[in-house]
Amino acid sequence: MSHGVNSTTSGGSDPSTPAEAGSLLAALVNAPRDLPYVIAQLGQSLDGRIATPSGASRWINGASALDHLHRLRANVDAVIVGIGTVAADDPLLTVRRVAGKNPARVVIDPNQRMAATARVLNDDGVRRVIVCKQSASRSDGVEIFAVPATAAGVLNPNAIIATLFKAGFKKILIEGGALTVSSFIDAGAVDRLHLLVAPVILGSGIPGLSLNAIVTLDEARRPQTSVHVLDDGDVLFDCDLKQSL
Repeated sequence: MSHGVNSTTSGGSDPSTPAEAGSLLAALVNAPRDLPYVIAQLGQSLDGRIATPSGASRWINGASALDHLHRLRANVDAVIVGIGTVAADDPLLTVRRVAGKNPARVVIDPNQRMAATARVLNDDGVRRVIVCKQSASRSDGVEIFAVPATAAGVLNPNAIIATLFKAGFKKILIEGGALTVSSFIDAGAVDRLHLLVAPVILGSGIPGLSLNAIVTLDEARRPQTSVHVLDDGDVLFDCDLKQSL
């Protein structure tokens, strides 16, 4: 077992069971609400790929991993994805596999290029938010939050979290894609990362986390981590990014 990793479950313990799910969600559920609490999740293969070279990603992770993702959604105020994820997958971002409420849906779309037919914009009673570079008015009930951008047109992750917190979103899930998750981690805006690794080797394809380059291993992140083996073989690494070993 590598440094900074504690094996808390093994031999097929499944976070779909109440006790195990409660353990994995405890930090999120019990987080104080006077500050934002941000959890990110990413599903990948053994060799760190989130999709094939063609972009196919469906069913890399198993049913238990999907259950866990929906459980995360049910316990946050808002879920964030980037415009690339919306364009590629057209996700619903609702809670369907477990009991719970739907979170608000937030899309980082700097240039407001999202199609009007995107399913995240469905009017189902939850708040829908577009985070972009310039404010605009809409007649469909979708909220527009303008956040300053860098010269390269990138929106500041910490500014996004601060803006969402001010709007009432205390607990936030960064769901994807990999570049969005990576940018929030690089900015120090993520409290916890749930990395779900499937027992499959793609051999090529789109990589998962892609962070700022380091020169020596002394610069590597070594978060306090617990390991949970799901019933269908996926392994969940629960990484506390605010605590290092």
